[in-house]
Amino acid sequence: MRKGSLEYWPHRRAKKLMPRVRSALQTQEKSMLGFVAFKAGMTHVMMIDDTEGPAKGTEVARAVTVLEVPKVQIYGIRLYSMGYSYKHSAGEIYDSAAAAKVGIKTIKNNDISQFKSKPDKLHDVTLLAFLDPAALGFGNKRVMRFEVPVGGKDSAEKLSFAEGVLGKEVKISEFIKPGDYIDVTSISKGKGWAGVIKRFGVSRQYRKATGKVRHVGTLGAWHPPKVMFGVPHSGHMGYNYRTEINKRVLKVGTNADAAAINIKGGFLGYGLIKNDYILIDGSIPGVAKRLVRIRKAIRNNWAVKQPQLNYVSLESKQ
Repeated sequence: MRKGSLEYWPHRRAKKLMPRVRSALQTQEKSMLGFVAFKAGMTHVMMIDDTEGPAKGTEVARAVTVLEVPKVQIYGIRLYSMGYSYKHSAGEIYDSAAAAKVGIKTIKNNDISQFKSKPDKLHDVTLLAFLDPAALGFGNKRVMRFEVPVGGKDSAEKLSFAEGVLGKEVKISEFIKPGDYIDVTSISKGKGWAGVIKRFGVSRQYRKATGKVRHVGTLGAWHPPKVMFGVPHSGHMGYNYRTEINKRVLKVGTNADAAAINIKGGFLGYGLIKNDYILIDGSIPGVAKRLVRIRKAIRNNWAVKQPQLNYVSLESKQ
């Protein structure tokens, strides 16, 4: 009997470390709608339960995920116009000094006034940003680029906000506040090749049934004369793009108070946090050092409440 979920199908191995975010919150507030971070590890906190559950008003223990946020700088603005059925790029505006850091040396038609004079032809405006993972002290040393949606009433307002942050360094504290809800997109832990028992949870065969135990009982009916896509097979397990919605932010910290979150001996497989960081209620996909893309929650129906943290565990996890 098949027990595996077909919610995510087919099971594809992620191709890039930078996940693709296909949608963003539609808001009239002038702000960035996305950010990036790296997963450091997990710990636990003691906080006052402010939900409507049985433990309301009492102190409860919650598992939290710690994300380190590197320095992010805006190097360009991308403008979109609407075509026959979809939007396409109408041009890009760069900050010459910041663009040089990502390898863009030749810049043409870099006058933003040409777009300001025709705001009706603009359909959308996004920001082009990059982060330098070398500041984290591990792994990839290359500059990583990504695109960030922008909120605003119309394209002219989005363009005005984007022009104000062009060439500047942006902080995670400008993006979210404690108590906000976010969606996180990351790559799940890779587990290599796996059989149908582990990969889909099918039942094992009886010893005298076919001579095999850890395999699927049937590949399907005689007709149609093919194996259907939903039949369990062995294959690669894990390392898939996954998005978890409505994760609550419990704390937004800076590099100045990083010592208040670093556990004894550092986070397993990661080390010590040196930059800005955030605490997220619960777990998220991926292992330590995994890149995480953050966006403002697009399905949030809860009121924002300032969380009250009484204690953050700094005990060693080794």
